[in-house]
Amino acid sequence: MLGHEAAAAPVASRRAVAADDPAFDSQRATALIARMERIPFSRWHMRARLVMGSATFLDAFDALSLAFVLPILVGLWKLSPLAIGWLIAASYIGQFVGALVFSRLAEAYGRVPSAATATAIMSVMSLACALVGNLPMLFACRLIQGIGVGGEMPVAATYISELSRAKGRGRFFMLYEMIFPVGLMAAGQIGTLLVPLYGWKILFLVGGIPGLILAFLVARLPESPRWLIGRGRLDEAQAIIARAEDSARRKYPDFPAFDPAAHVSPSAMPSGSLDRSRWRELLSPVYRRRTLVAWGLWASAYFIANGLNNWMPTLYHSLYQLPLGEALRAASMNNVAQVALLLVCAFCIDRLGRRAWAVACFVGGALLLAILGFGGASSLTMLISLATLTYGILGSINAVLYLYTPEIYPTRMRAIGTGLSTSWLRIASAAGPPLVGLLVERHGISAVFIMFTGVAVLGALFAFSMIETGGRQLEDIAK
Repeated sequence: MLGHEAAAAPVASRRAVAADDPAFDSQRATALIARMERIPFSRWHMRARLVMGSATFLDAFDALSLAFVLPILVGLWKLSPLAIGWLIAASYIGQFVGALVFSRLAEAYGRVPSAATATAIMSVMSLACALVGNLPMLFACRLIQGIGVGGEMPVAATYISELSRAKGRGRFFMLYEMIFPVGLMAAGQIGTLLVPLYGWKILFLVGGIPGLILAFLVARLPESPRWLIGRGRLDEAQAIIARAEDSARRKYPDFPAFDPAAHVSPSAMPSGSLDRSRWRELLSPVYRRRTLVAWGLWASAYFIANGLNNWMPTLYHSLYQLPLGEALRAASMNNVAQVALLLVCAFCIDRLGRRAWAVACFVGGALLLAILGFGGASSLTMLISLATLTYGILGSINAVLYLYTPEIYPTRMRAIGTGLSTSWLRIASAAGPPLVGLLVERHGISAVFIMFTGVAVLGALFAFSMIETGGRQLEDIAK
């Protein structure tokens, strides 16, 4: 898919264009950005959000599917807690690689072909997981599948962010982002229903077959106009923006024609936005602070969230002796709580701001985890209640980070910045499950929640250092 996109455009038009290149019309590019910023939500946006959101749904489904087959595999393959931790970690190791590789491909070849290729990889490998019969082979398949899972999400988040305008971007993006926890919730609910009836392989089949169709649909989406503008492909960007405007006129017949004098502002096109992106620019003096803060936020939030989400079905079943069906149902409530919190977040995030939401959720999560760490986990009822609420609260931060991170970088490095930031969630998610297994084996469940409390406090400190991006145009934030 990447090759097809690359072949479709002349070499001269695909190269990065320097800001002072006479072939690039800066004034025209500025006008195109201004045209994008005035287009209200329409069917054109809905299609892009629905198709890319469906791929993100499967990304979440595939990421969590292992958690709901592990209770069976533990008995079938006689897995130790440490082996369970490493099997969970396999996907996150692959996701780390995928986030780095596909974010770079997204800058070079475009958001759409990169997301489509990542979706195809994760779907094919989901089917492969259903065919294996031992731990080493499942580890290998989950590792490779993780490359696709890790590549799709940051590229998709970048794409959706670039289609949004400043006004209402938080709600627009968060309603898209809700599809990820819905995918997690679906993995839990479908796993609870089907795994006891049909065995552990059924979840991998459910995740793999639709993904092959979605990869084709994603490949047919329009490319991000902001990326095309950044590559100097102004004619292509103009054609896509014109289609979006036509869609808006069908929904809003009084949608006015574009008036450059009224809508174009000098800040619409940031200086140097067409330079070739480089990894090291993320740590340049201009972006270093926001980059390090973003890395800390991703690592803190996902260390806790994925540690809870991947381990709770097995802990309920093995440690607290809940029957398999009850254990899966209890664990699946994590994602129900996350969807509920995200629905609230979607309608509040533009008013409250990204920073205030993250700080409040980290602090609230730390308090709940401390209760569990210092005695609350001894009661199964309290454990299920507080763990579910904690995941819902901290899980909402995860979605906010997918909104926030693409906002803090310019177009030329947005996918790279988002991809490298999400690589820290992969590192944290790969490290978390083995640590949980080790602590459970040596010190008991309370030690796990004490560890999570410390990480939540650290996350709150990072959240205090966030910049506020709500209501601001992407090109303005990047300066």
